[in-house]
Amino acid sequence: SKIIHFERSIDEIELIRYIQSLNNSKDIHGILIQLPLPKHMDDLKILKLVSPSKDVDGFHPENIGLLSIGHPRFISCTPKGIMRIFEHYDINLNGKHVVVLGRSNIVGRPMSLLTGAKEKGANATTTVCHSGTKNIQDYISSADVVISAMGVPGFLKGKMLKKGAVVIDVGINRVKADNERGYNLVGDADWHSIQEKVSAATPVPGGVGPMTIAMLVENTVEATERIMVDF
Repeated sequence: SKIIHFERSIDEIELIRYIQSLNNSKDIHGILIQLPLPKHMDDLKILKLVSPSKDVDGFHPENIGLLSIGHPRFISCTPKGIMRIFEHYDINLNGKHVVVLGRSNIVGRPMSLLTGAKEKGANATTTVCHSGTKNIQDYISSADVVISAMGVPGFLKGKMLKKGAVVIDVGINRVKADNERGYNLVGDADWHSIQEKVSAATPVPGGVGPMTIAMLVENTVEATERIMVDF
């Protein structure tokens, strides 16, 4: 693997040329663009320049489109990792009500597609809640599974959940603390208050994060295998 650092002031044309060179290289099998990009660049424009066959993040519009019709090439790493958690712990979503908190293209939207897909282990009724959702508590309290990707520390409280709910906490939030780092990493869920309600929950840190990294590696291996077959 190779990490390529650019100055934030890099010219967009220069970055485009570099991405094109990576697309054309037989030695490069996967490309990941670290977001967000500097303000003078258009994130979507840059993401669209990555070859869909090397888009191991699963963010290219072509790959998102393939996911939406049920024929994914690459699945975004965090949602893919969450589905793998459900599979590993035998949490079957069939017929369940899943509430996704957040509608980002990175987590919320692909998560709704995966949980609602007519596939083994999925087939849920999925509700996506966001900043414009009224009476969000009503949706959360009826959910069998809550997947939170809001980025609001401690938002999800135990009193909001129904007994036996499953909570997947995707939030990574820095909260000031009197320690060497000066902060603690916490999720969207109030960990202590949800314990009395949930049947299962992912911690922060150490829950979804490692699965995201593992799925990135898996996507890269899959990309390599496809490219090697083509050659």
